[in-house]
Amino acid sequence: MNMEERSQIDGKWEIQIYTQSWESNDMNRLIRLVILLAVLSLAGFWTSTALSSPHRDPIAAAEDAIPFDVFASFKRIQEGNPIFACKPPEWAAAAHTIVVDDTIHYLWARRKKGNYWVLMHSTAPLSDPATIKHDPRNPVLLPSKEGFDDSTIEYPFPFWNPADRRFYVYYLGRQKGPPKQTGLLVGDGDFDKWTRVRQTPVIAADTEHERKGSSHPSVTVVGDTIHIIYTGESTAPTICHATAPTNDPAAVTKDHANPIFKGTGQAWDSRGVREAEIFKGPRYFHILYGGSDGKVWRIGHVRTRDFRNFEPNPHNPIFSPSSDRDTWDCDGILTPHVFETGDFYYMLYAGKKGKEWQTGLAKTRKP
Repeated sequence: MNMEERSQIDGKWEIQIYTQSWESNDMNRLIRLVILLAVLSLAGFWTSTALSSPHRDPIAAAEDAIPFDVFASFKRIQEGNPIFACKPPEWAAAAHTIVVDDTIHYLWARRKKGNYWVLMHSTAPLSDPATIKHDPRNPVLLPSKEGFDDSTIEYPFPFWNPADRRFYVYYLGRQKGPPKQTGLLVGDGDFDKWTRVRQTPVIAADTEHERKGSSHPSVTVVGDTIHIIYTGESTAPTICHATAPTNDPAAVTKDHANPIFKGTGQAWDSRGVREAEIFKGPRYFHILYGGSDGKVWRIGHVRTRDFRNFEPNPHNPIFSPSSDRDTWDCDGILTPHVFETGDFYYMLYAGKKGKEWQTGLAKTRKP
């Protein structure tokens, strides 16, 4: 049998089978169609479930993060700086904010003669953070008569506690000599009236890397946990982490991994990191901090999810002293506290000229 004859016979056979079993083939097609529709429905269910799942695609998660470029794009406001200033040799520094309705409340510190610090309160409308109105009751809090803060009370960081719906302030307290330590205040919304939660520090300087201080607190609240970033001072300053439950902000637990951050390993912050400020984004804890090369303090930025692994901003340092030798912030920058209003992020910071520190604002547009 040659190939041509075989094909013809096979062709006749196939036609015969098709003719004789058309009902069977139609049934098979129907079954296949039903199976296909079922598979498509199941695929649609899996897709919708995946989109609603908290375990998101890493690429999509990265897109939610505030880009590094945003933190590297802060520019000094064109008018109004410094927003807090005192005549030398006094300082106006260590400032932080809390937004209540349409008002920005600034808590800051005034350094008087003899390194004696007091707490100050000022406000500005949310629409214009540089239009400052000073509280006529200033200073709103003085050092204690006796205690760990009988000489200095500064670096106040206010926050709203959802657990008891009250305002709290972690702050730096010190006697005439070191160490600097962290205390806690509580209030009910009148920024002239603060009560010490206790007369002893809530973050005591009791470890080797805190011999000179456990202070300069910065706070963010996530769920029922208060995350606190603070400076541990010893031979060189480092960044430390602690937590407290919202139902007892004085019950602070230090991170066993402290100090959690000692710098990026680059020359610009190789001689110490201090006065870190925490800002919670949608995907990361962003930490802005002062870094020194042994001569000048500049601002750096890292981000983390776990206070163990830190990803440095490739643009570091992200903010530096002014190159204009006549300006108020030409010799150093510290305390980079970020807050948001409308379409902008603002950075409240301390700037140095000569021996005096004052306070100003920089801003950048949100992505």
